[in-house]
Amino acid sequence: MSKSHQFLYELVNTPSPSGYEELVQSKWLNYVQPFADELRTDHAGNAYAVLNPNAPFKVLIAGHADEIGFLVKSIDERGFIYVEKLGGISPANALGMEVTIHGERGEVTGTFGTNAEHHGGAKDKITVDDLYIDIGATSKDEVMQYIRVGDPAIYDVTPKTLLNQRVSARGLDNRSGAYIVAEVIRRLQGEKVQVGVYGVSTVNEETNMGGAYFAGAQVEPTMAIALDVTFATDYPSADPKKNGDVQLGKGPVLAIGAPINRKINGIFERVASENGIDLQYELTPRTTGTDADRLRVTGRGVPVAVVSLPLRYMHAPREVVSLEDIELEIELLVRFILSLEGKEGLKPVEVPSN
Repeated sequence: MSKSHQFLYELVNTPSPSGYEELVQSKWLNYVQPFADELRTDHAGNAYAVLNPNAPFKVLIAGHADEIGFLVKSIDERGFIYVEKLGGISPANALGMEVTIHGERGEVTGTFGTNAEHHGGAKDKITVDDLYIDIGATSKDEVMQYIRVGDPAIYDVTPKTLLNQRVSARGLDNRSGAYIVAEVIRRLQGEKVQVGVYGVSTVNEETNMGGAYFAGAQVEPTMAIALDVTFATDYPSADPKKNGDVQLGKGPVLAIGAPINRKINGIFERVASENGIDLQYELTPRTTGTDADRLRVTGRGVPVAVVSLPLRYMHAPREVVSLEDIELEIELLVRFILSLEGKEGLKPVEVPSN
């Protein structure tokens, strides 16, 4: 495994529940430090790696580092722990899963309880109110020696390598995007970059997208590109006719729709064609569901695009992506940035000359 892919595995193995991203952000900054002209952080918790910071034309590329999870909501007298959702996590997937609660006194391992099949099994419709964590405690007082209300909990899942250069892990949505941002910065080092490049590992996307707003408001970019994941539809329970035909191993995905600047997409398509990179497409008619939605409305308004990585099993305890797609997306972004002269016009309509 290459050193860069080892870093991807390190990121997805690092807990980063939304609102508690400090550890993963520190690792990200340590990785990009040798390659960036400048590092920054902000009050939201974003981490920035900047190239060519004095250039007037500024390109912001953002991948969010936070992951979904749970927050401790209450503890009953017998020592069972009840939770609230942190982001769009499915309660049905939690039953029987091992979980780590990140308390102030350290990590505590637990298991989401589930009714034995012999006693009727799980309910047909599970809500978050049905979930409880068993850490082996015998009383509320014992639990409170380690855990308090508001502590985050995430599935205890380590990354695995599958066949055909595919990876199964927790939270590939979207540590994969934060990884791609870091790799773009690394691979641009020493290249002739004519624009300012602001690589940002953002926070809070899974809950409120506040990190993206902070990043856009502070950088005031000329354009912004959100790097996220999107729904692959190439597995048995997926429906390509309903949700679009997106496949692992077929390359990065460009968003098309009202929020997207078509001139930026045009540059991506030209660069992809020139470099033999296959593209896939997804529709985002109203909003994108990514950091681009907040970046777009910062300052005086920012032209945005979204480049996504195909991902199977969105928000499940294990998600699956292709390392080949990751490499193609990094190459596309590097070639895109190197193609920019800093004079590109991004307005869809120009005032006619007399």
